[in-house]
Amino acid sequence: MPPRISTLSRPVAFLGGVLISGSAAVGGHWLFRPKDLVRVLADCSARAVSIVLVVNALVGAILAFVGAVQLAKFGAGIFVADLVGIAVVREMAAIITAVVISGRTGAAFAAELATMQANEEIDALEVLGLGAIDFLVLPRVASLLVMMPLLYVFACVAGLLGGMTVATIMLDVSPAAYLLRTNDALTAVHLELGVTKSVAFGVLIGLVSCYHGLRASRDAEGVGVATTEAVVSSIVGIIVLDAVFALCANALGI
Repeated sequence: MPPRISTLSRPVAFLGGVLISGSAAVGGHWLFRPKDLVRVLADCSARAVSIVLVVNALVGAILAFVGAVQLAKFGAGIFVADLVGIAVVREMAAIITAVVISGRTGAAFAAELATMQANEEIDALEVLGLGAIDFLVLPRVASLLVMMPLLYVFACVAGLLGGMTVATIMLDVSPAAYLLRTNDALTAVHLELGVTKSVAFGVLIGLVSCYHGLRASRDAEGVGVATTEAVVSSIVGIIVLDAVFALCANALGI
């Protein structure tokens, strides 16, 4: 029983350390270097935009294709705009972007920290009085917290354009009519829910990837294991968290 309690307490202690460090950073007492934060921000944003755009455009096109095949049977092809718009803004843009970032940026975070752990660089930082959470974890979590909503907006635009392209080709729906129908179908609630999900997913990916990176064993194998565990845990956590959001939204009638 004691080892199990210890194992369960490690994530809680890690989360508590991040919250304490984050509170201090909000008050202006941060220890990480601004250039490190800028580097991580660039890796989470500009360097990830292209893959986010491509994947979400394809997802939007797939949704439109499936919807067009079924709705065309009833002469209701224009309603494919409703299907794609609500599905992308409310669910798919946030989820797909989070999955892509967990496999790209989250894996990079875990591998980088695990390598530092294997090379005893984290021990050297602690000897100098620089905690791993303050110096390494916090800028990564903050970067995903800031950048995930922006990537979500790009993902929404790409998904809607992908759906519009398929609807224009298959259903002969004009782009103007498609966009007008999308505007009528979407509400601010859908967008607010999607943004909230993207923020939560970003924090989750940052915490999980950094936790597994810091807990890696001090060998080459540990780097691969930590990276795999970070990606798998992040994706599972994203799905579970999205289910929680769905239950809450249903209870609130959103």
